[in-house]
Amino acid sequence: MTDKINPDHYKKAPLESIEYIEHQLGPNFKYYLVGQVMKYLHRWELKNDPINDLQKAQWYLERLIKVVDSENPF
Repeated sequence: MTDKINPDHYKKAPLESIEYIEHQLGPNFKYYLVGQVMKYLHRWELKNDPINDLQKAQWYLERLIKVVDSENPF
């Protein structure tokens, strides 16, 4: 079964799209992740596959947690 959240075609370039965005945005990357979480939570009920959008929101939230955790000095 293919990964619907992070499919293989996202990984074909030398950098995944998410990694490219992270490099371009630097410390502002976390706000991009917040926006993605908000987007998927906003529209999940409007889609034919609401679980997929909730899983995408979860994926971005998990990535955000890792970024914030790496910035946290405690």
